[in-house]
Amino acid sequence: MKKIFKTSIAVAMTICMAAAMTACGGSGSASSSSGSAPAAQTSEASSAAGTIKIGGSGPLTGGAAVYGQAVKNAAEIAVEEVNAKGGMQFELKFEDDAHDPEKAVTAYGVLKDWGMQVSLATVTSSPGAAVAPSYAEDKIFAITPSGSSPSVVFADPDNKTGAYGNVFQMCFTDPNQGSASAQYIKDHAAIGTQVAIIYKNDDNYSKGIRDTFVATAAEIGLEVVSEGTFDDSNAQDFTVQLGQAKDAGADIVFLPIYYDPASLILTQANQMGYAPSFFGVDGMDGILTLEGFDTSLAEGVFLLTPFSADATDDLTANFVKAYKEKCGGETPNQFAADAYDCVYAILQACEAAGVTADMSSDEICAKMVEQFTTMTFSGLTGAEMTWSADGEVTKSPKAVVIQNGAYVSVLD
Repeated sequence: MKKIFKTSIAVAMTICMAAAMTACGGSGSASSSSGSAPAAQTSEASSAAGTIKIGGSGPLTGGAAVYGQAVKNAAEIAVEEVNAKGGMQFELKFEDDAHDPEKAVTAYGVLKDWGMQVSLATVTSSPGAAVAPSYAEDKIFAITPSGSSPSVVFADPDNKTGAYGNVFQMCFTDPNQGSASAQYIKDHAAIGTQVAIIYKNDDNYSKGIRDTFVATAAEIGLEVVSEGTFDDSNAQDFTVQLGQAKDAGADIVFLPIYYDPASLILTQANQMGYAPSFFGVDGMDGILTLEGFDTSLAEGVFLLTPFSADATDDLTANFVKAYKEKCGGETPNQFAADAYDCVYAILQACEAAGVTADMSSDEICAKMVEQFTTMTFSGLTGAEMTWSADGEVTKSPKAVVIQNGAYVSVLD
């Protein structure tokens, strides 16, 4: 396999969490009102439209806080940019749900009482599945930056039926990540040909990606030689799963999991002297900023993601610059990019539909659904994106590899 690696943008390393949170808009407080950079002048369009209230929740504290903080930071940047243009105005309120379904339901109630008219839903999938029925019942349009499980948009995610109809996704769905990962590995045999999988069997996100990966692998002739699972009760010791993979002759380990357990797997594999290729998905994004992790162990890890911060197009370069300025030099991950795209997709739909702040949430919801199911949108995470009536997005993934402590785009 031949690869050309683009020049990488240095990824911020070993940033003090307290300092990072302060630089990025708070220390993990429960809510944040954004839009703090108002337009220098107010246009007639702004006066007519009023201010649209956008709500959302995500983990600003706890083990998944890297994701929630990234989404909040990027959404704030986008809202500030929109408001500075002097047209339609947005106000953002973002609640901490700590990646907990019950707390997400509570956060939803707070946002509804605040007067939320459009939503960024939740950052992670399990909380998203918990609140999606409320968005459907209350007819509030929601688009999640990174809740990728079918359970976020379908009442029956296993059969992909019962779409809520007003809950959309900006990120890849788990099935798409699974199938795209299997195809990529099949097409790039130099990475590895004998695949082991380690996944979290009590997590919708991880299991959903695994299921589609396995199904696609069978269809295209990619050999899966070992599967290991874990859950919350045994998410610290992976020596058994790694030993099974090693004994089976796996030369590549597929990790459809989040960065925290992945860091332990990489550490323990190194301690065992087991050195296969590792291939992750978007949940692995963030591993380079995990406190206490030896990032040298992530060298050569592949990720399939819709965003690469080292891209040289103007949109990406400007976003990365703005994010670093806001967050003390921290490089944005794909969760941040998806959130930024969400705000601008909402803006495009609102402007096209003539949405105004005095409309009911029912009326706004209907207009947003009509726009999202007919429009195309180009942003940081894809060009000419479209959405199905079920709320699933269509866009192309990009492969990145961790090289010299940075995410580097891979071109074939």
